[in-house]
Amino acid sequence: MSSAAAEAKTLPAYEQLGHSFKAAVQAVRRLQGRDPHRTDGLSHAQYGLLFSLCQHERLPSSELAQHALVSPATATEMLDDLLAAGLVRRERAEHDRRVVLISLTDRGRRLVEERRARYEPLWRAALADFGEDELRTAAAVLDRLRLYFDELRER
Repeated sequence: MSSAAAEAKTLPAYEQLGHSFKAAVQAVRRLQGRDPHRTDGLSHAQYGLLFSLCQHERLPSSELAQHALVSPATATEMLDDLLAAGLVRRERAEHDRRVVLISLTDRGRRLVEERRARYEPLWRAALADFGEDELRTAAAVLDRLRLYFDELRER
């Protein structure tokens, strides 16, 4: 255990959580920083769009951007590339022709399934030492943190 990790253990639990949360966010940022070096040509953020579409079927690009944690302008730019690669399609909504919905192509769905098959075992292994109740508590804590940060943004 590093000295920083040992020191964090002596902090009150809420401070320890804050340090761990910040470290996790930094690790995600480092992962995203590796995007230009991806061998499959798709960035972490582009996969975020694809995974969101896999979960929601068809979404307007603005809503898709929120799910994937990118700006609407960034989502539009990335979607142009994903459309050119044959991974997504755009179509007008039947209820309102002004709304453009984004969905996965069969090729895009296969790509998401392949990536999920490659990384889900790693995700499960990383969490294997925790029980169902612990994982549900962790999810509740993260949900509460999301609400906290959303409230800060609105102030």
